[in-house]
This record gives sequence, structure tokens and C-alpha cells, in this order.
Amino acid sequence: MAPTCPDGTGPAGIRDLLCAYRDPGSGLDPVVVTEAALARAAEPALAATFITLTPERALTAARDSARRYRDGRPRGPLDGIPVSWKDLFDVAGTVTTAGAALRAGAAPADRDSDCVVRLDAAGTVCIGKTNLSEFAFSGLGLNPHFGTPPNPHARGTPVAPGGSSSGAAVSVAAGVVPCAVGTDTSGSVRVPAAFNGLIGFRPSRGRYPGGGVFPLSRTLDRVGTIARSVADIIALDHALYGGVRETGAGTGRPDVVVPEGIMTDGMAPAVAANLEAALRRMERAGHRIVRRRVAAVETAHTLMREHGTIVAAEAYRLHRAILDGPDAGRLDPRIRARLDAGADIPADSYVHLLTEREGLIRHLAADLDSAMLACATVVHTAPPRAPLERDAEAFARVNALTLRNTMIGSYLDLPGVALPTGTDADGLPTSLLLSAPAGDDERLLAAIRALERAGAMPGTGWFR
Repeated sequence: MAPTCPDGTGPAGIRDLLCAYRDPGSGLDPVVVTEAALARAAEPALAATFITLTPERALTAARDSARRYRDGRPRGPLDGIPVSWKDLFDVAGTVTTAGAALRAGAAPADRDSDCVVRLDAAGTVCIGKTNLSEFAFSGLGLNPHFGTPPNPHARGTPVAPGGSSSGAAVSVAAGVVPCAVGTDTSGSVRVPAAFNGLIGFRPSRGRYPGGGVFPLSRTLDRVGTIARSVADIIALDHALYGGVRETGAGTGRPDVVVPEGIMTDGMAPAVAANLEAALRRMERAGHRIVRRRVAAVETAHTLMREHGTIVAAEAYRLHRAILDGPDAGRLDPRIRARLDAGADIPADSYVHLLTEREGLIRHLAADLDSAMLACATVVHTAPPRAPLERDAEAFARVNALTLRNTMIGSYLDLPGVALPTGTDADGLPTSLLLSAPAGDDERLLAAIRALERAGAMPGTGWFR
């Protein structure tokens, strides 16, 4: 069984493990914790969560970390912490499948991706590589090739884990690891975090290195992180960013703009009620809540409705050789349909989307000034899996609604954090998406850290 918090409330986070490692009487060290993580990951109930486990690498790293703790020289706040990696990241000696059966026989990577290198340098322990939607091209997380990771919040009827970083989120929610690294193109970290009651962070363009990561959209792909607390997200950011941080950023309590219009359409009652409760907590913590239409948000949605999406256009171009070749029939039919749809986006529409995007990013930054945006991460809770698996039209419809709010944020290059707000009557998590203008990651992280420290957002989620 994976280590739990000292108070027994749930799986241990980064801070809990660090305290245990520094306490000789705790009975926990990086080796014990890593062995427990590997055992938990191999449990039959979680069989579809990981595509590849890396026990030899993990135990070697854990022993090295344990030695550093004995010598009184740990590398920092991530030393000895188990981490899972979405199977888009190259990890030396393993195949990067991208969730596609046709890549299962590809040559193993001969080196680690840039992000793996950075977290290795911080002392983390790579447990393995997690499952995902094929080619990372869905917000629901289904995978017919490797199985669909089980959302642990489901009560009887299986529900979608969210995607595309499905296994990443489930590996944290199920207590295998305290944190995971995934990617987010249209919402692929924020959505599974929302469906699993976790915190998910998508940074601005260029904040984390992208070398050695299997692509979907060169324009919109971002490396992102999933964890149980803001403090854990910030610890990962320190290691992955690798730059000079603006230590003075984020002072004060910025206004929070709640966009009226498209981002509220179709919101489930429980999502709306929990969002309002979260906004009231933010208001009590000192933030002024402003409700109004945001022109850039509405324009972004209109552009994508009329011209298609950047991710569809770029994904089609990236995978066109497969679609035109003998392996097309080996693709998940739902993903193949999405890829084929990219062929219908004319070149001038694609260029128009790119050109308009840059202007909207600047316009939104000026419009918000120092404010942040707040909306539901997803306007519904995790949907039942069975209808999505048997009905392609239902899958397409639900997938589009699932990704709508996060996709707008991606188009506008908003760094965003999905934050748990509560659950519905069936125990399924709801989530708030707090975003800042492009490049304003420091203020966003500082703001949510202040909320956590003020008790407005307990470390393992607002609903706990």
C-alpha cells in the first residue's frame, strides 16, 4: 500500500514524504516509498494506468537518494520523490508509444527528454510512463489499445478519467505517486486533474523545455504537472523552469474576472454551485470578483467555430503519412476521425487562426491588466464511459464540450491552474480554472499559493 499522510487522510504528498525522509523514526525512506509505489502501480485494478514501469531505474535512483539523506545532503525538495511520466516523454531505454499500438514496436529512446533530465537532477524517482489518449488527441482519456485508466472517484459505473493525460492523473489520484508530469495542448492536464479532484498546471509558452516530447501541435503543446497541493505544483515548477524567478511577483490580491458568455454555457448545477462557493472563498481571502464579458474569450471561440482549430490542423499535418498509409486502420477510430477532420481546415484558415491569435493574446493582456480569469475547468463532471465507448457521435459531442473552456485558454496562451472545488451528488469532482495573461505564471502561482496558505484552499483540495 502506498504511504499515507501522517493524519491518515489520504496518499502522501511531497511535503509529507520529505518530513518522513528526514525523520529516522518514520520508517520511510526513498527505497521503501519507491517499492510501495511500484507495487501499487502493478495492482490489477490499476493495470491500464501505466504503459511501462521502470523498476530498475526507480530503485537505483531511490537508493542513491536514500544515501544522500543518510549523508545529510539531499538535493532539495524533490529528492526521493516518486514521479510518473506521460508516455509522450522519452525515457532512456523505454519505447515512447504516445498511446498508439502502432508505436509499441518502435525503438527505445536513447536519451531522456529535457524535462526528465531536469527532474532527475532534482533527485526524483521515475516510476514509469503513464497511459493516455492515442497521440494525446482527446479530452476524455479512453484508449482501446492499452485500456482506459480507472477514475477512482467512480461509484459503481465507470466514468472517464479525462485526457489526454489520463494515466498521469489516475497515478496521483490512486496514490501511486504524489505528482505526475503530462502535457497539455487543449486541456490535457487541466481536464484530467479536474475529473480526478487534483491540481493541474499548464504554463505559458516556453516556460518548460519541450525537447524529447512526442508532439501533437507545435504551436499549442505544453508540458504540465499534476499534484495534490499548490505547494507541490510550485516545487515541480522550480525544478522544471530552471530560470531566474521573479521573487517579488504576486504580491497583493489581484482582481478575478469571471467571463460571462460562452464559458458558462451548459454548466451542470453542481459545477455552478461549487464554482460560486469557491469564488466566495476567494472573495473572503481578499480578491475582488468582477463578472463581465471578455471580448478576447468570445472572439477566440468564434474563430475556432468558424475556422477550425490550430491543434486539428497541425495534428493532421503531423500524422498525415499514417492516415494515408496501411497503418491507418490500427488507429483508435475516434482519434482517426479527429485527425481526418484536420484535413478540412484550409491553409488560409490555419494562417488566419495563427495571425489573429497573437493579436488576441496582446488584447487580453491589456484588457485584464493585473487581473486573472476564473471559470469552470469543465462545465460537467466526468461522464460515464460506456456511452462514449459505443457511440462515436456521443464521444465527439462530449469531447468538444469537455475541452471547450480549456481550449480557449490554450488558444490565448493563458497559464492556467485547475483547482478542485467540491463534488457532485455522485461524489464526482468539480473544478475551477484560474488563469492569468500569457507570461504571467509567477503571479498566478503566487496567488494560488496565497490562497492555500490562507486556508481558502486546503493542500489536498478545497473539498477535503
